[in-house]
Amino acid sequence: MWWTLAAILAGLLAAVYLYLIWDFNRWKKAGIVGPKPRVLFGNLPSLLTQKEHIYYDMERIYNNFKGEPVVGLYSIRTPQLMIRDPELIKEVLSKSFNHFAANQFSDLVDEKSDPLFARNPFSLSGEKWKNRRAEITPAFTNNRIKALYTLIEEVCIRMTEYLNQKIKQNESPFDIKEIMAKYTTDVVSNCIFAIDAQSFKKDKPEIREMGRKIMEFNFSAQFAMIMLTFFPAIKRFYKFSFVRKEVEDFFIRIMTDAIRYRKQNNIVRNDYLDHLLTLEEKKQISEIDIAGHGVSFFADGFETSSLVMAYCLFDIASHPKVQEELRNEIRDFQKNRGGITYENLGEMTYLDQVLNESLRIHPIIPNLSKDCTKDIVLNGPKDKKIHVTTGTTVIIPFFVHLDAEYYDEPEKYKPERFSPENGGTKPYKEKGVFLPFGDGPRMCLGMRFALTQAKRGILEIIDKFDITVNPKTRVPLKFEPKMLMQYPIGGIWLDLEATKN
Repeated sequence: MWWTLAAILAGLLAAVYLYLIWDFNRWKKAGIVGPKPRVLFGNLPSLLTQKEHIYYDMERIYNNFKGEPVVGLYSIRTPQLMIRDPELIKEVLSKSFNHFAANQFSDLVDEKSDPLFARNPFSLSGEKWKNRRAEITPAFTNNRIKALYTLIEEVCIRMTEYLNQKIKQNESPFDIKEIMAKYTTDVVSNCIFAIDAQSFKKDKPEIREMGRKIMEFNFSAQFAMIMLTFFPAIKRFYKFSFVRKEVEDFFIRIMTDAIRYRKQNNIVRNDYLDHLLTLEEKKQISEIDIAGHGVSFFADGFETSSLVMAYCLFDIASHPKVQEELRNEIRDFQKNRGGITYENLGEMTYLDQVLNESLRIHPIIPNLSKDCTKDIVLNGPKDKKIHVTTGTTVIIPFFVHLDAEYYDEPEKYKPERFSPENGGTKPYKEKGVFLPFGDGPRMCLGMRFALTQAKRGILEIIDKFDITVNPKTRVPLKFEPKMLMQYPIGGIWLDLEATKN
């Protein structure tokens, strides 16, 4: 009997072992180089161990295969293809977009399992994605963003008042990510829901806390990622849920209330909510559809923008000469060019350089992930044929931003690399090595609004305060292992002092 049980157990263990390594020769047979995978962990052990952020697994793979156009790797047991060659990156994101039209998690949810996340353009593909993007694109015209600029400036005033009060009370240093999250919460909630979140008056405004819960890399998200890497076929018959029911109900309620209030009081304002009302009238979309649009904008504009701004302010605080030159540009526009108007914001070339350099050095996620939706043969360098089959996840690493092959002294913070004299970002975009907002048809739709919000908030801080890095900040920055985005461990702490000029 014991021998029988032992034989069954051995058979089960052998079956599990074979299942885990079954596809480990995929890339070798295809003639594609890559690191040797480990049983159970593949090449991305941080997915399971969470001892460090997955960024560092990806970084090692990218750096260990210099000169290779593509690298084959394994997410636990699932084969994935890292694209290192810029021409192939452009091929995937733009030229052959129809073969890579879906993000990696596009079919993880449906409108029954997760009504809000399933309506986010990020998680859509095919005709649904095309229709949703077509609905939202008119909301981000130059005129609409300009109409929102006054609201952004009002939040800037409240932020300055809050910081001055805290400085007088000797409440320093400041967790600048937290300050920027207050700022973006107030801006975005006002622009979308016409609500004053009062982030600079309340410690934990409800809309802010609900926004956090949307972006949490919670157990459901972790479980989904792990299950997918072990059992990729699971998404064909099971759909996950990432947004909690309480969060779903909250955003539907505030969106419904905002629409009802605006209709009852005949309020007309050329903002995002006005566009959603137009959609409701023309296309008869439901309240949950409208809420889905609103949550998409809120999630993107709230968390990602605040992290981008925190990193940029850290860079400025770490480089006094950059801070001085940026402040000089601000003073020039204030004294000689009519102030920091919406139009002038786009004319501030040094601000552009500073922000773009921070976007280059500090991507908030390590890579873009695209699923191949139709078999394709990519043409690599030296006519190398790279066969990519349907269902394969293709990884576009942001480590091209830090590659000495494309950037001079990439580890250094040098805003002048993006100066007008050097062509700005254009030559890098054309090469396929500057991708902070992605590229091609699925490029970030809210980029223009995000840049406007970020630039105006950064200018407000530099205009009103001298900033320095507090020793509480752990330099060099390392990333929180258990977070999806690249949050610095311990936060970014800055000392602020009112400017003297």
